[in-house]
Amino acid sequence: MAAFHFELVSPERLLFSGDVEAVAVPGTEGQFTVMKGHAATMSTLKPGIVEVDRGSSKQRLFVRGGFADVSSTGLTILAEQAIPVEELDLARIEREIKNAQEDVADATGDDARRMAVEKIAQLQEVKAALGL
Repeated sequence: MAAFHFELVSPERLLFSGDVEAVAVPGTEGQFTVMKGHAATMSTLKPGIVEVDRGSSKQRLFVRGGFADVSSTGLTILAEQAIPVEELDLARIEREIKNAQEDVADATGDDARRMAVEKIAQLQEVKAALGL
């Protein structure tokens, strides 16, 4: 399989930079897989798992917010938050769910309330996907 360059960056750090064979991305319009020669596209991200296939190894990273940019030079994901799956734990996810529930209670408008409710649902999906 042909390789292409992939980078995943969060405000805190560069989490991944290297050649890969495929990357599964949780786009807001649905999950999509990028491989060498993929058409140029840009997508916003929903909270979920980015799966990086390096051929001989795979890596999973949780992302929240941001966007993915596919170009002729490869794939770049700029995430508001990105954490290697092995660093996630149930307590952290539960704290984020509690924060989102507080956001629902504090919401002053329908849009803010809807976004907080969606965040809770997405965190529950991540929790289920990770088997936590």
